[in-house]
Amino acid sequence: MAMMRLRREDPRTVGSFRLHRRLGAGGMGVVYLGSDRRGQRVALKVIRPDLAEDQEFRSRFAREVSAARRIRGGCTARLVAADLEADRPWFATQYVPGPSLHDRVADEGPLRAADVAAIGAALSEGLVAVHEAGVVHRDLKPSNILLSPKGPRIIDFGIAWATGASTLTHVGTAVGSPGFLAPEQVRGAAVTPATDVFSLGATLAYAAMADSPFGHGSSEVMLYRVVHEEPQLHGVPDALAPLLSACLAKDPEDRPSTLQLSMRLKEIAAREAQGLPEARPPAQRERIEQERPTDRFTERYTERATTQGGTQGRTQGPSSRPSGPRTGGSRPQGAQAPRTTGARTGGARTGGGRPPARTGARTTSTGRRPANPRLLRQRLFVFVVVTLVVALGIAAAQALQG
Repeated sequence: MAMMRLRREDPRTVGSFRLHRRLGAGGMGVVYLGSDRRGQRVALKVIRPDLAEDQEFRSRFAREVSAARRIRGGCTARLVAADLEADRPWFATQYVPGPSLHDRVADEGPLRAADVAAIGAALSEGLVAVHEAGVVHRDLKPSNILLSPKGPRIIDFGIAWATGASTLTHVGTAVGSPGFLAPEQVRGAAVTPATDVFSLGATLAYAAMADSPFGHGSSEVMLYRVVHEEPQLHGVPDALAPLLSACLAKDPEDRPSTLQLSMRLKEIAAREAQGLPEARPPAQRERIEQERPTDRFTERYTERATTQGGTQGRTQGPSSRPSGPRTGGSRPQGAQAPRTTGARTGGARTGGGRPPARTGARTTSTGRRPANPRLLRQRLFVFVVVTLVVALGIAAAQALQG
């Protein structure tokens, strides 16, 4: 996280904390790097003077700090201390070393699908704890995600609010960041955990594309797109696009829960870490997802990982499902359907009688004859040799007895 020197107008101490550097400034106040007498480092936010004079804001701020104290979980920056009665209210959270997700993408470009899924799985699991405490973050975005050595952390609960609260501070003024706000926030409707799911979907899309799914423009333009236009996910890897599209649904009821999101992203992260094929063209995603059995991802990609090294592995059953559309349709898709929906994991089998363990390794390039004549001859030869040896042994034993 970038640090700046303290300015002349900045305080040098706040409460029992000594301030060292500026970490940033936002709509609510300034964030400083501080430390206590034991050397524990904190990120300390001091509220702006004009907001400090607003009694309504003070009351809301007190409720937010109280809610933040209830949050438990390793994916958030823990609240350390706060003073709600000070001339300028402040609160201090655990300092998290590491760049923000925004800075990482700006410096290194889009992240790999496996990394995006792993970060998203940890964040959605952290949001489960946040929502269980009755809190909605309401401003989840790349700059509020810190990538620490111990994993991603959610920071800046400065505008967090209790579940079911309105998203407006004043009539006609939406709180949050355009492009990452949920449609219900723009409309001024009640916020729910699904609000954070939308923002997380937009944040993960940014990590995968290095761009907002709603493009660029003025605040008014961005807010209009969020409410009325579909997100642009053409640069998102195929493994993530359907799930992120569900997170960005306009209706909160159509979005996955944070728990469902965490489980699904863990599955995708594990699958992508095995070195699976690159993303397909966006036009093919919906059709392929409909053909793909959702409860067999792990089996299929486990087999794929063991056979992708050679040409024969690329023509085997497990890879034939996703590779059909990508290889220009060298085989009729209709001919593959019975094999991809069968009960066996090596979908290229057409006949019975063969041990399941031999399915992938002995399938021919056409995928039509699982039996291998050479293997049958070898087995027959071994059977004959063993029979002759046994017969000779019996004859020798009888001769010795005679």
